[in-house]
Amino acid sequence: MLSNEQIIKMLNRPEGLVDMVLDTDTFNEIDDQYAISYAISAPERLRVKAFYAAPFFNERSTGPADGMEKSYHEIKKLLKLAGKEDYPVFRGPTSYLPDEKTPVASEAMEDLIRLAMTYTSEKPLYVVSIAAITNIASALLTRPEIAERIVVVWLGCHALHWEDNYEFNVRQDVAAARVVFDSGVPLVMLPAQGIVSNFATTGPELEYWLRGKNPLCEYLIDHTIEAANEYAKGHVWSRTIWDVTGIGWLMNDSKKQLMRDKIVPRPIPEYSHHLSWDFRRPPCRMVYHINRDGLFEDLFRHIAPEIRV
Repeated sequence: MLSNEQIIKMLNRPEGLVDMVLDTDTFNEIDDQYAISYAISAPERLRVKAFYAAPFFNERSTGPADGMEKSYHEIKKLLKLAGKEDYPVFRGPTSYLPDEKTPVASEAMEDLIRLAMTYTSEKPLYVVSIAAITNIASALLTRPEIAERIVVVWLGCHALHWEDNYEFNVRQDVAAARVVFDSGVPLVMLPAQGIVSNFATTGPELEYWLRGKNPLCEYLIDHTIEAANEYAKGHVWSRTIWDVTGIGWLMNDSKKQLMRDKIVPRPIPEYSHHLSWDFRRPPCRMVYHINRDGLFEDLFRHIAPEIRV
């Protein structure tokens, strides 16, 4: 297992080209689509090795397996709209972890293990998860040694000052979150409510910057406004584009200053949907501020490169 000093070293901001995979419940909302678009539009920084479809269960699916399958096809749709269909896409697990000891096998888990074993602690693979973290937990349970070869960037849990930890990604599979947090893998946390919730946009902003730029931008705008009109029903609205921040952490540098973070002991996700603490636990890096305007500008510049901000 990595020492605390080694974990902190691996959690330093990466330099140069970054190899990454993206684990995503793409059909769940509109924000995953923006994250995928951002990732494939930044080849100067990101080398996307694969996309993994993650399970989810809400009003947009009949269960975790259905959510995963719909996400798989949504990833394919996004890549086709972008004219970038060559990226590998793998189906993830069809269920959540039954407990903290039993992995759920999938094509995505197998590919993650295969890829991870080709990396080292000096040159890790960055695993960005913007969904229930079932797939990563399953891979760590199956091959614990990959914890020394990857860095997990997860949008999960709420801010430390929030009254609970009833966040969508973690509450779906608390067992998986506990496996990852206990594994010793270098971990970057992007808390949802209280931190990432600041990263919101509106219809007029999207229309101004993205309308008429390319088919992918058209899809993102229309899908976002349609979803917002459905839940807002004629009221004032803004839409948090949560999952972009996972890619944003990798795109961050001292010049852009897209977000701020700090090293803290990693918390313990409890089944009661709260966080508890043991300050003897290994460290993680936790984001505590999002530069909302700076990150949207970087996103827009990449997915609509012809705009002049």
